[in-house]
Amino acid sequence: MNQRELILVGGGGHCKSVIEVAESAGRRIAGILDVSANVGKKVLGYDIIGTDDSIAEWAGKAEFVVTVGHIKDASVRIRLHEKIEAAGGHLAVLIASTAHVSKHALIGEGSVIMHHALVNADASIGKGCIINTFSNIEHDAVIGNYCHGKWKLYGGRRYLFRQPGGHGKRRVYCGRLCDCGRFDGAEKYSPERDLFG
Repeated sequence: MNQRELILVGGGGHCKSVIEVAESAGRRIAGILDVSANVGKKVLGYDIIGTDDSIAEWAGKAEFVVTVGHIKDASVRIRLHEKIEAAGGHLAVLIASTAHVSKHALIGEGSVIMHHALVNADASIGKGCIINTFSNIEHDAVIGNYCHGKWKLYGGRRYLFRQPGGHGKRRVYCGRLCDCGRFDGAEKYSPERDLFG
């Protein structure tokens, strides 16, 4: 199957990590969109070919990956995802060659699974997530949209993020917009939060 080339949206440090994932997965990168001051520069040898105003012209030609990191919160990433979708663009799922994703797991569009991550059977990852290097997402774990972190989530043992009162066979939840590098969501989780909206 011929996959479309990728357009990476954001040219900072996270972009470098995603380039490594894309190259390891055999994906071709057409270019990077970033702020106007950086157009004409390169990131790891790839040209910055425009700004996010160029999304519409690439919508039918390439797939997109938002490569802006989780800066303070996910608002910039969400805005870029919405701009791509509004232009009719498609968000790619990238999985590093050294990651293992179960055929029984669900991965939302625009998510990136970094090197040596494990996503086990019946785990569910929302759209626009960054699953960092060496993350371990075990069975029955649920991660909402636009989450970022290095996780060790277990479906049946101990929890970093868990449903309140949940031990044993209850599902593990990480609500949308979380960044587990910045807070312990086990204390901030609310069952009223929309996991995937």
